[in-house]
This record gives sequence, C-alpha cells and structure tokens, in this order.
Amino acid sequence: MNNGDSTDRLPDPETPDRPTSIGVATATTPRVGSTPAAPPAAAALPALTDGLPEGRYLNRELSWLDFNARVLALAEDTSLPLLERAKFLAIFASNLDEFYMVRVAGLKRRAETGLSVRSADGLSPRAQLALIASSTRELANRHSRVFLDMVQPDLAAEGISIIRWSELSDVEMARLTDHFAEQVFPVLTPLAVDPAHPFPYISGLSLNLAVTVKDLQSGGEHFARVKVPDNVDRFVRVDRPGSRDGIPAFLPLEELIAAHLDVLFPGMEVVEHHAFRVTRNADFEVEEDRDEDLLQALERELARRRFGSPVRLEVSDDMTEHMLDLLLRELDVDPADVVQLPGLLDLSSLWQVHSVDRPDLKDAPFVPATHPAFGERETPKSVFSTLREGDVLVHHPYDSFSTSVQRFIEQAAADSQVLAIKQTLYRTSGDSPIVNALVAAAEAGKQVVALVEIKARFDEQANIKWARKLEQAGVHVVYGLVGLKTHCKTCLVVRREGSTIRRYCHIGTGNYNPKTARLYEDVGLLTSDPEIGSDLTDLFNTLTGYSRKAKYRNLLVAPHGVRAGIIERIDREIEHAAAGRAAGIRLKANALVDEQVIDALYRASRAGVPVEIVVRGICALKPGVPGLSENIIVRSILGRFLEHSRILQFRGADEFWIGSADMMHRNLDRRVEVMVQVKDSRLTKQLGSIFDSALDPATRCWTLESDGTWAASPAPGTAACDHQVELMRSRA
Repeated sequence: MNNGDSTDRLPDPETPDRPTSIGVATATTPRVGSTPAAPPAAAALPALTDGLPEGRYLNRELSWLDFNARVLALAEDTSLPLLERAKFLAIFASNLDEFYMVRVAGLKRRAETGLSVRSADGLSPRAQLALIASSTRELANRHSRVFLDMVQPDLAAEGISIIRWSELSDVEMARLTDHFAEQVFPVLTPLAVDPAHPFPYISGLSLNLAVTVKDLQSGGEHFARVKVPDNVDRFVRVDRPGSRDGIPAFLPLEELIAAHLDVLFPGMEVVEHHAFRVTRNADFEVEEDRDEDLLQALERELARRRFGSPVRLEVSDDMTEHMLDLLLRELDVDPADVVQLPGLLDLSSLWQVHSVDRPDLKDAPFVPATHPAFGERETPKSVFSTLREGDVLVHHPYDSFSTSVQRFIEQAAADSQVLAIKQTLYRTSGDSPIVNALVAAAEAGKQVVALVEIKARFDEQANIKWARKLEQAGVHVVYGLVGLKTHCKTCLVVRREGSTIRRYCHIGTGNYNPKTARLYEDVGLLTSDPEIGSDLTDLFNTLTGYSRKAKYRNLLVAPHGVRAGIIERIDREIEHAAAGRAAGIRLKANALVDEQVIDALYRASRAGVPVEIVVRGICALKPGVPGLSENIIVRSILGRFLEHSRILQFRGADEFWIGSADMMHRNLDRRVEVMVQVKDSRLTKQLGSIFDSALDPATRCWTLESDGTWAASPAPGTAACDHQVELMRSRA
C-alpha cells in the first residue's frame, strides 16, 4: 500500500488478487504520532494569518505513520482471509523501510547540516525525528506482536507453521544439516573483526547475524558478522509427514545458519549470536548539468546509494547490551535510531508465505472485465473506430488494462496507418508488453518517442534498462526536463485516415504497467478529441524540444498550471456558494499536503462549500474544526486494491478532472503532471458514481477527526458495505 510517492509500489506486484470485504478495525485506530489537542471553538481561534489560524496543519510524517498503522489494522482484522493478513504485515514492513530510507533520511540530513526549516505545523527536523522514533518503536513492536500473537498461531492452526530449529525432529535436523552443507554453507562468508580485519560494510536492508566467538586456546573473545544470503528464499521448506495438503513448514534461514555456526567457526566456541538489520539513506539528488549525460550521472549516484549513512538499526530484543554497544559504535548509529523487536526481523519476507497454495486462505479470484466499449463483437472493431464514436473512461482493475490501454498501444504499433506514437513511461513491468509494442512500432518504421523517467525512485535501474532497449530498437528516447521528474501518464497516437490526420490519446492516473494495473485502482481517458490531441502534441513538444507552452485547452500541466488551476476552481465554488447557487468539491487522491490547496479548501469550507475528501495516505488538513473546516470531511479507504486514482469534482461548475498529480509540493512544483477535464456526461456519471460509493455513509473506511486521529467507520455493529467489492460486483 505504498503512496504515489515512495508508497505507490506494492512489494510484489505479481501477487494474485482475490475479492473480499476490506478489513477495518472495529475500534478507533490508535494515533501513532503526536496527538494534537482538539482545536478550540471558533470564537477562541488564535490570531489569523491571511484570514486563517496558525496550527491548522497536521504533521506530514506523523500522518504517514498513521497511514501505515491503517495498513497494520488490516493485518489485525480477523474477518480477512489469513494469508491476506500475512500479506499486509509484509506491506507494512516494506512501507516502513522506504519511509526510513527516504523521509527519515531527508530529515536527518537537514538536522545534521543545521538547516532550520520547519515543517508546516512548526516542528524542527530534530523534533520530528524524535516523534518519528517514538511512534515507530510503538508501531514496530505492535507489528511484531500481531505476527507472533495472532497471525503466526493462526497459520500454524491451518498447517502453515513457521518453526524454530529446536522444534525439529532428529530426522528433520539431519536432513536440513545436509541441505545447509550443500546449499547454504558454500555461499556464506563469515567476516571477523580484529586488528587485521576492520568492521565490515553492512549493506542496507540485509539481514545479518552478529556473533561472538571465544578462542578455546587463548580464551579471547572476538566479534564476527555473518550475512544471511538475500539471493535465496528467506524461509527453508521443511516437508513434514502428515502435513495438510503437502504444505511445508518454514524454517527461517537465519535459524538454520545459527544452528551451524560451529561449522563456520571450527575450533571456536560460539558465545552468542543475534540478528540485526541496518536501513541506510537511499535518498539522493542527481546533480543535473545540461553539459553532462543524465544517464551517466544517475548511474554514478546509484552506485553511491548502497553506501548511504545508517538511519535505523533493527535488532532482536535478546541482544546483549555489550553487543548492541559494539554495533552502535562501529555502525555510527544514534541510540535513538535503534528498534528492538521480538521474534523475526524483516517481515516483508512473509510474501513467501503468502505464496503458499491455499486458495481458501486468500481473497477469491477476480478477473478484470473487458470494458463494454471494447467487448467482443461478431465483427471486431479496432480501438480507433470505437474512439471515433465517443470517449471511453476505463477504471482499473475493474476494467481490464490489457484489453483497453494495452490493446490501444499494441494496435497502434501494428496499424499501417499509424505514423507516430509518443508516450511517457514512469514505471513499467519486468517483461513489459508496452515496451515491446513500442519496439515493434519503431522497427516497423513508425516515429516513436518514449519519455522514460529514469529518476523514478527505486526503479532507476529498471528504467535505464528499458531506455537502452528502446534506443537500440530505434525509438527516440528522451529523459525529460532538467530539474523535473516527468510523472504524467500520457500516450499520443497519430494516424492517417484518408486525407486527414487524426490524433488518439490516453491520459490516466496510473503507470503503463500491466501487472500493477491488476492491483492499483486507477482511471484513464481514451479519446480522439481534437483539442486534447492538440494539447498532448504541445505537451510532447515541450518535453522533447524547447517549447515553453504554459497554457492548454483542456489540460492543467504542472509545474505551472495544476495548483493554480485547482485553486482557481475552488475559488469559483466559493463564488457559486456566495451567489446562492449549488456548490461543492469532491477530491480523491493519494495524499493532501500542499498548504496552498489546503488553505483554499479551508476558505471554501468557511464560505459554506461542502468539501468531501477521499485520501489513501497522508493528509495534513484538519477537518471538522469549528470556524475553519466544519464543512470538510476526510476519509480513507484501504483494502485489497491500492486506491491510486486522482479525481476532482467541482459541483457548481459541473467539472470533473482526472490526472497524475497528488496534492503535494513535489508533484505541483517539481514534476511534470497532467490533469485532463472529462466532459462527456456518460463518463462524468461514472466518475460521480465512484465518489458516491466511496463517500456513502455505509462504506467501510477510516474518518479523520479534527485532532488528527483516525476512527473506523461506520460504528461497530452497523451494517456496512465495501467500496471495492461493490465495484467488483458491478463488473460481474
């Protein structure tokens, strides 16, 4: 459940999907960050700044931790299938890793360099780090306890045991000793620490054993580090007689290694051993110079990433004080950055357990439906002829990506009348049919332009690979604009039809990735509207050449136009309300952080405009504050699919917009983002129905309170419906 930022990516996008009702905690979700005091009554508001009170924002980082707490609440929800609960434990762990590698690392860099820039809620970097450390310890321990006390026993009851070495029979121990000797021992490298051997480099996110051994002759004790191999499965399968349906038990690999440390250190006595794990700073800035090859600059920075400074040290809670002191000293870790945990470290490895063939413990299968506009007919129609009849709005994963957007690009690549294809690629899948289609189009002699964003965080290496593959096929590959990431999701196809040229377009909220399109909820517009075609032509000319186009007909384009366009439309809703006309704002996004947009929504609330917000992750806005935001509600929906679409509705103006931009500084100021207006009444009705379902009082969700806490809704015992399940049923 990652956020359109670092949290847009699920750890394993190839995981099969199944429907069920989402699990929402039946009690108020605990506040894991600091809990702001309830805002005072309107008459007692503090001095106004530009008409709005100080202290009107929630902290961005603590709001993110609240989001991950909601992910953890799904793992706690016993109404969910058991292996899906294990999956949410894995997602929580991966989310927290990225949060430390990027957000915490950035705060540490500011604190260490003495930058006094405060967050919008007035906290210094050091103050935020202290709150994050406290909240993370609480959350991480809760995460471990959910696994140890709830999920692991329930798995064992279903015959899926995660066992200790001491629980094995003599026969099993003998068999696994052979496995260790043949498969594990050859790849292990114990590293001693002594005057001739400096403390070894510990790579980020690697699992390690810290070992103390005693020389039996001299009696001296020495430290050694053994890295648990990360190129083999974390859990060793243990086939046990009488296991249900042949499901194996699982032995953590570090348990197998620990049981054979005497083989690694012959002639020495193993005094103690403990697991530990380091998280390193993985955030970096590419120094972009117009005179330097961006590809080379990025590859240089990627090589440096693995040597980032430590930002977190996770250790088993049985680690001795002496051993911990040694690690703190040698790794140069602040004691405040230590997280001591019971049980296993790195529960992101539970994806392996989730892959067990027990469909009865997973969501029921769901197969996306082909959109009716592209359905099978007696005489098959091309995507182009369908779009000439009218625009199409696709809603993934409920509408199939492969039979809509992917088919659009593949047909364009194969169509002899298509002259050019221009496309942005932010993230795509391993064996991408989209990349293959662009390669085929270029080889067929079409003009193909691919804007590959090689700075997409944690996908840099993959995107460099695709960029080179496309270049080798003759595709014109562009890496975007200096100083900006290209995050928009756009495709333009130019086709000759008789004596005319027609342009076909796709603009969406999600990446051109067929695998995540089955897991991420996104919308996209397919159209042959001439004005949108002209807009995309202008946009690609800006991205590939020296055009400085700033205004478009049907698009809002960041970094210049999205924030200003949204605020302008919020102000119009205020004018509608002032004139006694119908007004209202509905917003769906991954995150709401931008202070200018939040302030505009506050002004709308004060003017009597109803504001309804559906946000998956971070929200810095305080709803329900008398005199400030009593007309604003905020809710969050988490479940089987990652809610990812960005949709805006302005009721007074009767306008709907979709696009790639979240309401965050980086999206609005440092990225190329595109929002497009959806005008066809058939399609706006579809978008309205998405809001209607998400905002229905009976829909399971979390609601944000004015003090920053999130409460499960509707109340326990109240009849509830599931937004995602209802949408799946609508495609059945």
